[in-house]
Amino acid sequence: MGPLKGIKVVDMTTVLMGPYATQMLGDYGADVIKVESLDGDVTRLIGPMRHAGMGPVFLNTNRSKRSICLDLKKPAGREAVLRLLKDADVLVYNVRPQAMARLQLGYDVVSAINPRLVYAGVFGFGQDGPYAAKPAYDDLIQGATALPALMAQTGDGVPRYVPNALVDRIVGLTAVGAICASLVHRDRTGRGQRLDIPMFETMAGFVMGDHMGGLTYEPPLDKGGYARHLSRDRRPYKTSDGYLSVIVYNDKQWENFFKATSRDDLRADPKFATFAGRAANIDIVYAELARIFETRTTSEWIELLTKADVPVMPMHDLASILHDEHLEATGFFPVVNHPTEGPIRSMKVTATWSETEAEPERLAPRLNEHGAEILGEIGYSRDEIAAMVRDGVTRSAPE
Repeated sequence: MGPLKGIKVVDMTTVLMGPYATQMLGDYGADVIKVESLDGDVTRLIGPMRHAGMGPVFLNTNRSKRSICLDLKKPAGREAVLRLLKDADVLVYNVRPQAMARLQLGYDVVSAINPRLVYAGVFGFGQDGPYAAKPAYDDLIQGATALPALMAQTGDGVPRYVPNALVDRIVGLTAVGAICASLVHRDRTGRGQRLDIPMFETMAGFVMGDHMGGLTYEPPLDKGGYARHLSRDRRPYKTSDGYLSVIVYNDKQWENFFKATSRDDLRADPKFATFAGRAANIDIVYAELARIFETRTTSEWIELLTKADVPVMPMHDLASILHDEHLEATGFFPVVNHPTEGPIRSMKVTATWSETEAEPERLAPRLNEHGAEILGEIGYSRDEIAAMVRDGVTRSAPE
């Protein structure tokens, strides 16, 4: 019984940003109905996989959902979506608003049949600027919000994207918060609303919140950028046998570090002794730490720094994180039995509630796995569903 139990979400999203948001809504207890094309979400095709259409990206962003296939370019497919929306609480889509208008599923049409609906779009750009109709992808928005430039500044001078769909996931998280806030407003007023969550503006705020720096002021005090984040030595530290993630941040942690390493010379150095001194000389500070950490093994440092209450963590790779002692103790990566895919490694819902604990009830669905079930719930007879299959509006149930 998650906190969103009883909320019906019609999910017209594909790839990652929208599905990540709607999976979270489903994990929180909402009934999420994933409307797919007859070919299915393209992430179904990203391998490796045991069976066609059930790749790992899809499995990890589409649990807690039911799947139905509809050809929305056909009148009967559009009619089925409108029936779904009549008693829905939320619609989430991630095509451009112009595409929704062409499908005759714009907010003006949908709100007329369900004024309580939260109509949420996650797409590239705010609709009051010159980029309104442009397509957008994670890589494009990373580039447009300075992330590759920052990567170049802190690395070898070559711009690179962050090796993660950072934009899609951050915008997806933003959408979840905005949708939940809109549901609170709806419960207070009885009215739904149109909700736009643009990728570009969301990420511009995300990046510049750290790096506005002196550009915050008019006229600017500097060229922007947070010096600590931009130091080339801000990276995992090399030890005598591996790498380690350490941050010595506040005065108490530095005092503990001085004692643990017997570095009274650093305690007396104004570049290390105060927060202001360290901030003004961050490259020197990081470089000295790098030299210090090379003198012992990773395990020796973890033991020493843990006892000294200095923040330290192992530097994992994609394989070792699966065996992290904390994640194992909390059961973060449970192995569950998927009805068709067999044993798969899942991930826990990270938030916890004292009264409405959320536990995913469904694993990622096969294409159109729940099509007949969903159509039946909105009033279609068996004969009508069979006719829709014959007419190419939907597909037959998967074997």
